[in-house]
Parts: sequence; C-alpha cells; structure tokens
Amino acid sequence: MSEIAYVRGDATAPQGRGVRIVAHVCNDLGGWGKGFVLAVSRRWPEPEAAYRRWHRERAANDFGLGAAQFVQVAPYLWVANLVGQRGIRTGRSSGVPVRYEAIDTALGLLADKAVGLGASVHMPRIGCGLAGGRWERVEPLVRKRLVERGIPVTVYDFGA
Repeated sequence: MSEIAYVRGDATAPQGRGVRIVAHVCNDLGGWGKGFVLAVSRRWPEPEAAYRRWHRERAANDFGLGAAQFVQVAPYLWVANLVGQRGIRTGRSSGVPVRYEAIDTALGLLADKAVGLGASVHMPRIGCGLAGGRWERVEPLVRKRLVERGIPVTVYDFGA
C-alpha cells in the first residue's frame, strides 16, 4: 500500500504528471476569503466562482456538509471544493468549525472522482488551518478514504 507523501511547497502547484486534483476544505456558509482559498483564487478564478454559484443555488443542489464539488481548471488539473467546516471561527466562537465526519464523507466522494479520472490528490493539511482541526484526526481519514484505495496523495506544507 502506498503512503502519503509529505513535501514542502505550494499545493496550488501540484507536483507530478497525469491528472491531478487539488483538494481543500470549504465552509458551509458560502464564505470564501481567508486561508488556502486565497491561494486557490490567485491561481484560478473558476473554483471560487463555482463554489459561490453552488452555494447561491443550494436549494436546488447537493451543497452542504460532506458535499464535494469538482472544478476543472486545466486539461489535467481539477480543484475539489470539499465542504467540511460548519460556519467560520469568529471572536465569539466557542469550539472549532471543522467537522471531521463531513470531511470523511467528502473524501469518499473525492476518492470516487480520483479513481474515475485516474488522478493523484494534492492538498494542504485540510481542515487544520482556519477550520481549527487537528491533522492527527484528519490524516487517518485521508489514509482510509484515499490511500487504501491506491490513490497517490501528496500533502504540502507551505514554505521553503
């Protein structure tokens, strides 16, 4: 069985050849403006536009915790918007917005898409930034949903 590859670098510039999916966690409020999504938007405008439309039209689609949206940004490159965060953290917030069960469900959808495309998956430590999650809780979900299905996964730690 393959392992998760940990590298230093920018997850919006995924390494390797073939079809690649850049995955990240979004909130369920339709908010897009802090954290990793800013790097996504600097590189490609399509994922933000698709996410905002998905949220705006949520009464007629599957938007919500545990959902996944796949946006093609280049011939062999996709971005996966995974809804795994309930709301956002504010100064008055108690607890963290991350929802591990939702991340788990969304990772299952990501795995199906990756298998269908023959893609590798590239991500920062999803759910562990503004969502407030712990990688010790997220990593086993990534292993179970992706690695155990034979999907190559690279996790990027931003920096030199």
